[in-house]
Amino acid sequence: MKSVAIITARGGSKRIPRKNIKPFLGRPIIEYSIEAALQSGMFNEVMVSTDDEEIAQVARRAGAKVPFMRSDATANDFATTAEVIEEVLHSYERIGKSFEQVCCIYPTAPFVTANAVKTAMMLLEQEKSDAVIPVVRFSFPPQRCVVINDNRLAPKWPENMKLRSQDLEPFYHDCGQFYCLNVKSFQEQKAIWMKDVVPFVQDESCVQDIDTLEDWKIAEMKYRILKGIEE
Repeated sequence: MKSVAIITARGGSKRIPRKNIKPFLGRPIIEYSIEAALQSGMFNEVMVSTDDEEIAQVARRAGAKVPFMRSDATANDFATTAEVIEEVLHSYERIGKSFEQVCCIYPTAPFVTANAVKTAMMLLEQEKSDAVIPVVRFSFPPQRCVVINDNRLAPKWPENMKLRSQDLEPFYHDCGQFYCLNVKSFQEQKAIWMKDVVPFVQDESCVQDIDTLEDWKIAEMKYRILKGIEE
């Protein structure tokens, strides 16, 4: 099957300026995603969708392709990941290329490995599903959460407070790293979360949201520990 890796990297990051090419332990963070895609050996093409020429240059140096630039319509704060993927697929069709599978990888996902991408893509093919999405289990049971009412704490669901953690159903959330999609299903349903989604469960040590500078520092510390890198 023909497959493409799409790394989405617009230039207009607000909370962390130039986030997608900011150095992460000495390397532009987008390089980690590009490297994982290339080393997985699963793609006919590894491309970066960006509206920013500096990001495009960094991407090309890392081995990715930038066959066309992202439009203004999908480079704003309100464009969804699905809209970006759809635009990329249509842009490829206009130059005579089509794909049966797509893996959308976020540019600030240094914990993504080539093996994880390869495993997820193989799972997509084996399961014949619409999508494979990496998820991680909540470290604390959401069923035992508390809320603040009139400056007082109260259980959201009192009936769960006396139950053992192991007796509560495990809840998971999207890792926010990458999505493996069947192109035909995606084009029909116009969404990432489609009808038939297979979970790819990840360890919590390999997952970290990077939305703030504090997140960034935590991610670098976790990465050093995970990889055995000394400061």
